[in-house]
Amino acid sequence: MKTPQPATTLNEQPMPVRVKLAAAWTSFMFLYAYVDILNFYTPGTITDILDGRVFEFALSQTFSTSALTLMAVPIFMIVLSVTLPARVSRMANLIVAALYVPVTVFNLASESWLVFYGLGVALEMVLLGLILRSAWTWPRTASTATVAVRQTVGASQRG
Repeated sequence: MKTPQPATTLNEQPMPVRVKLAAAWTSFMFLYAYVDILNFYTPGTITDILDGRVFEFALSQTFSTSALTLMAVPIFMIVLSVTLPARVSRMANLIVAALYVPVTVFNLASESWLVFYGLGVALEMVLLGLILRSAWTWPRTASTATVAVRQTVGASQRG
């Protein structure tokens, strides 16, 4: 008869802030894209597109360029979150996520499918909140001079 083996606890590795931010921007980008893709199934959307309209806007090169730019920002934030220097990455994440809050809320304007769009906006807002919180609370390290002073003070207090 075998004796049961004790359950082992999984080792929780700390998640680097850069990885957390890149993952959140990736999730945000997928949600943003999929809400737009699933919108094609709402009644009248394809007819409006064939008539040259999206929401209240005429389909044009300006509209398409604006939409591409709006999507490109979270796409670039994925790579910028992990490649920019920490201070610049933190500021970029705080600024861009804060700017995307009103952009995301605007997506609810004049929508008839409020449950669908409301859920999409709510999920996107959770991710933007995670981005803002992660960037705001980015761990700091003490400068070399501060560490040296603390070690000196600690040594003098012991002695």
